[in-house]
Amino acid sequence: MARCDRGYLCMVCHEPVDTMPESELYLRYVLGEFPAERLQAMPDRHLRCNPEIGQFVENADFPSMTDDDPLTDRRRMDPAAARARADLVTRAWLRLREIPALGLALAEMPLAHDPQREARS
Repeated sequence: MARCDRGYLCMVCHEPVDTMPESELYLRYVLGEFPAERLQAMPDRHLRCNPEIGQFVENADFPSMTDDDPLTDRRRMDPAAARARADLVTRAWLRLREIPALGLALAEMPLAHDPQREARS
């Protein structure tokens, strides 16, 4: 991860965000929500500390979450939109788990650069 000399601290719990699969910042980067140049300047949070996005990770290795904020609670969303967001966020989280073994460069991490996905398109 970037900032390897001091690491990222979660802006909610103030504990280190040690790995990519627990990083909201890297998840959003893999989702293509901002360019790589902004990684160094943006704060991070553990996914478990942010139910707004963590509620969309659906995997047995990630604790199930709910978001009680009426503006962001997926239970209040259109079911098809919630399903699509969960599929995308879960796919991005799974990609974060694969990145160390794949040895991807930073520019290759976002889902938009996933060769298998592009081949299916």
